This record gives sequence, structure tokens and C-alpha cells, in this order.
Amino acid sequence: MTDKVISVGLMGLGTVGRGVYRILKDNSAGIEQKVGARVEIKKILVREPAKNRGIDLREDMLTANVGDIVENPEIDLVVEVMGGINPAFEYSMMALKKGKSLVTANKDMIALHGKELFEAADENNADVLFEASVAGGIPIIRPLKECLAANRIRQVIGIINGTTNYMLTRMTKESLDFEQVLKEAQALGYAEADPSADVEGYDAARKLAILSSIAFNTRVPLNKVFVEGITGITAEDIIYANELNYVIKLLGIAKETDEGIEVRVHPALLPKHHPLASVNDVYNAIFIRGDAVGDVMFYGRGAGEMPTASAVVADVMNAARNLLRNVPGIISCTCFEEKPVKPMGSTSTKYYVRLNVADKPGVLAGIALIFGNNEVSLSSVIQRHTSGHSAEIVLVTHEVLERNFQEALKSIRKLSAVYEITSVIRTEGD
Repeated sequence: MTDKVISVGLMGLGTVGRGVYRILKDNSAGIEQKVGARVEIKKILVREPAKNRGIDLREDMLTANVGDIVENPEIDLVVEVMGGINPAFEYSMMALKKGKSLVTANKDMIALHGKELFEAADENNADVLFEASVAGGIPIIRPLKECLAANRIRQVIGIINGTTNYMLTRMTKESLDFEQVLKEAQALGYAEADPSADVEGYDAARKLAILSSIAFNTRVPLNKVFVEGITGITAEDIIYANELNYVIKLLGIAKETDEGIEVRVHPALLPKHHPLASVNDVYNAIFIRGDAVGDVMFYGRGAGEMPTASAVVADVMNAARNLLRNVPGIISCTCFEEKPVKPMGSTSTKYYVRLNVADKPGVLAGIALIFGNNEVSLSSVIQRHTSGHSAEIVLVTHEVLERNFQEALKSIRKLSAVYEITSVIRTEGD
């Protein structure tokens, strides 16, 4: 036992906050041995101190006044698990300006305001740690910053949203439509009443902005991430993907090329042999390729009370050790370069296209001619009769520039024999 104490101010006592409290309390002896000091929560910021939260708390621990944390000289570091941008960002900046280290699980705040937070930390000799902001309990931020720091990272590809991965898994295994699995995900608590952050890809985009900034040592603004969600994916697309030996996943993809950084979130056909193809249900996984280490993958639960709280408390322990050694601020921002982010039109990939067309001679030849005129070559074609007057065609292209492919689609849409371009999905990982 030691008489050294690191006092923590906890901002937020929702799902993750309760998990943080439980881990620090239940595992206190082991944490003390590993840190070299007792780590104790001194104050907890909540909106309603009188509310019953189902955990045993001293009455004097709860406060609705942020000043009781950020102005308290006895509190050494602050844990922000409130979520959202405001007042979380405002309160976090207040804490950093008082020289208190910050641990946060807030991906929105880090993706949008990471620069300001790191600058405030540098100016006030404090740490900003945010392992739990991406992929919940999966360790990925620190491995990128430290364990893989000797590498030049070539690419980061991840399944970083558990809700959409659960939905696509159900669609694949049960041949269900999007709306059916969305209702199921909402009933199970995996999807919110307003699911747009997940199904439109915005949640994954915030996480990818954070990961790519660290991987490529350059700040990647959220508004530079191309985003496309899974709302257009159908059971038919799942069936065709299986026939072509693919599965469909919502991927966050970041690559460094000679022309700049690619950062994009979208559904993709992934070969069944790819390591990410077997990641199902609410699990997350992040696949990294480095010039020295080769291929590595991190896998686990990407959300939930205890997995996320696990990452938060690990950061608390790391920050506590730095305070004990009198080296706060040693874990600084690694965005020391300024690399351009490529526009989406300059990226290259393969495409799966499903079309409903007139069932008559020459239609496929006309489509192929337009593709050829735009330097798009085809690798496979599937044609099925859907009725007496129309047919369904599925095409898979070779790798092509995005802008060339989109120009071809514009011309194909004008063909009278093309009734509808039903689906367009990129492929990845071949």
C-alpha cells in the first residue's frame, strides 16, 4: 500500500461513466500496484445530483457545478465521458487550462476539436488521452502512437461501427432487408431511435479521421472524409456478393499514396478470404499494414459499458503514472506533417454495379462501350431475366479512377434501355 493518491474528477455518469466508476472501485488494489498510487474519484459532475443511479456513492461526490472539478486543486486529472460537443469541449478546455490532464472517450470532440485540445495541453503541460474514442475496448490509439511508431503506415482499414456490422451480418445470414434489420437493431438497443449517425456512416467517419491523423502523422479534418452509408444495401446485393465470393461490410479506409492521403467510409465488397470478412455482429476490427511490421489486425468489442470503460481506465492509469513521474504532457500530438487529402475523384477502386435494363439485343454492348470510352474495363458480368421485358445485369469492374467511373454512369443513365442503376458498391481488399 502507498500513501500517494491521484484524485480524479469524473464528468458524466452515464453508461460509460458507471463502468469507469466500477472498474476503479472493484479493481482498486491491482490498479494501485500497477500505477504506484491509489487512483480515486473525488468528484463526479452530473446534471441531477439527487437522481438514483443504481450505484453506491457518497453523497458529497456528486455535483452539478463544473467548477467543483476544474477549480479544485486536489483533482489531478479529469475524465470526460459526457459525450457530444458542448458542454464537453468547453469543460475539457477549462480543465486543460488549469493544467489538469484529460482522459476522454469522446470521438466527436476529438475529431472536431482535437487541435485545440492538444494545443491547450501543450501550453499547460498536461496529457490528452483518448483511447476509448475509437473502437471501444480495442487498444488501437496507443499501438499506433507507440508500438507501431517505427513503421510507415501504408493503410488502415477497419470495421469501426458495431451497429452497421450487426445489421449487415443479419442481412447476410438471414437474407433480410435493411428496414427489417434496422428495427431489430433498435429493439436490441444497438441502434438509436435516430440511427443516421450509424447507418449514414458519420460515426465511422469521425473515428477514421482520428485513426488516419495518427497513422499518417497529419491532421485529417472530418470534412475531408468521404462518407456513404449502408441505407442503399439490399438483400439482393448480399446474394450477388456471395455468388461473387464477397461479403459486404461498411469500411473505414485510409491509405497513404504518393499523391496524398485517401480517407473514405462506404460499404464495400470484401473478398471472403480477407481477415475483416469474418468479423461479424457487433464486433469491430482494424487492419493495419506497415512497411516493417507487415499486416496486423486488432479485434474485439467496439462499444458497451465495460469495454469502453476498460480503455478509459487504462488511459487514467497512464496519465496517473506520468503525474507521479512529473512528466505530464509527454504524450503529445503526433500530427507534425501537413499532407494533402486526395479528392474522392482521384481515388481508384473496383466497382460492383447492378442495373435493370430492357431485355433486348445490344443493351449490354452499349453499356460496355460507354464504360470503355471512359477507361473502365469489366472483369465479370452476370445477366438474369427478371420479367418478360426487363433483365438484371450485374457488372464488376477492374480498378478505375472514381471520376472516370462516375462520368460513365452519367452517360449510362441517359440510355433509354437502362431503366435503373439499382446499386453501386465499391470493392476493396482484393
